[in-house]
Amino acid sequence: MQVLVNYFTTWQGSWRQMYDEAGKGKLGDPRRIVTHAGHEGPKEIGVGPEWLPWLTDPAQNGAGALFDFGCYGSDFATVLMHGQAPLSVSAIAQTEKPDVYPKVDDEATVILRYPKAQAVLMPSWNWPFSRNDVELYGATGYAATVGADKLRVRYRGEKAETVVEAPPVPRAESNSLDYLAAVLHGEIKPDGDPSSLETNVVVVQILDAARRSAASGKTITLEKLPD
Repeated sequence: MQVLVNYFTTWQGSWRQMYDEAGKGKLGDPRRIVTHAGHEGPKEIGVGPEWLPWLTDPAQNGAGALFDFGCYGSDFATVLMHGQAPLSVSAIAQTEKPDVYPKVDDEATVILRYPKAQAVLMPSWNWPFSRNDVELYGATGYAATVGADKLRVRYRGEKAETVVEAPPVPRAESNSLDYLAAVLHGEIKPDGDPSSLETNVVVVQILDAARRSAASGKTITLEKLPD
């Protein structure tokens, strides 16, 4: 049996190309990951009555913007770190629009500490427009997504950044249904990729720690999960 998680960013060429840039080694060892994720707010963008009550219920969803959009950066960082969980998680969550979201957060900042790197996640329901982008800073360069199919990159020795097109994503990895079919037919083995169970167990561990950190005001040290 396969358990798979569907993040829309998984199917975007720019996010996929970020993993390739890191794998080439031209950026050097990862030092800092920064993700911005979210939109103006689910009510503001017209989320319907079938979804909005669940999304803004702390018992059902677990949190607000923190869980809704913190998952994308957690997923990216976990894949980039080859499944390694962070050493600790520190988070601040608050509600800027209590009249709209009285029960859950609509603004959060999460810091993941790794042995030689940090990831800063900024999920929000208060952006002036929808955004889901990631920046990766290494010891010798950086890359940042631009929409679904471009990257801004700059390597050591270069005086300015350039914009590059991400190559086309193979069909089996370009959308959730073709990906699911490829997994079921044995054409793709989802070990450690953005949709895999292994990756998303760590994602949930990160989000749970972030929720506890925000509630307690303390940094949460992560314990190794049982095999």
